Amino acid sequence: MTQPTVIRRVPDTFRPFRVLDAYSCIGGATKGIKRAIPGVHVTGVDIQAQPDYCGDAFHQGDAIEFVRAHGHEFDFIHASPPCQGEGAPTKGTNRARNAAIGRTYPRLIAPTRAALEATGQPYVIENVAGSEVRKDLRLCGEMFGLDVIMHRYFELGGWTVPQPAHPRHRGYVRGWRHGVYRDGPYVAAYGAGGGKATVQEIRDAKRIDWSTDHRRLREALPPAYTEWIARAWLATLAPTLEVAA
Repeated sequence: MTQPTVIRRVPDTFRPFRVLDAYSCIGGATKGIKRAIPGVHVTGVDIQAQPDYCGDAFHQGDAIEFVRAHGHEFDFIHASPPCQGEGAPTKGTNRARNAAIGRTYPRLIAPTRAALEATGQPYVIENVAGSEVRKDLRLCGEMFGLDVIMHRYFELGGWTVPQPAHPRHRGYVRGWRHGVYRDGPYVAAYGAGGGKATVQEIRDAKRIDWSTDHRRLREALPPAYTEWIARAWLATLAPTLEVAA
């Protein structure tokens, strides 16, 4: 099917969509957005330097502060707060163990949500199972024919989209679990050792070809996720856009 070319009109002039990718890492989300929206300008912001970032502009700094100061300047905002402070690994006995060794992680979803809501712009917050994001949408690598499962949940602010069907997984994630090795069609794109995926395996599984940083590859969203999300968001704007096939 031919994908539509979206032309957005601002009175007497033209400007591309401007999208912010907060907590951008190397830009897995950015790449998907750029694939979905012709001519889009994507700015990434991250507390760490990201020499492999693939967007149009990058700001190193606090993502929440940047959203508060500049979020209103963007048409759409994607945010992926670090999951270390949010999901199951930081709860229960694991949280107590982390506290015992002095390891703490900030809880960033609530302040990120507050900053995003204050912009008045549509947004999406991505995170893992067990996090505080509202579970408006769940995506899985199998939905896009990827060799990684990587279930992720998305809270949608200011717009909605129906949940797509979740296809049955084709088998196991390859690697060691509790002393048992299982083969399967999916790679373990997290951690190291125990049959976890190599750099090239993660690149192939997530379809990320612009970085060889193992840790950041593990953290990055597959671009297919945000390509789907950006197209879904564009569809909600159809009545206000001129669309040429």
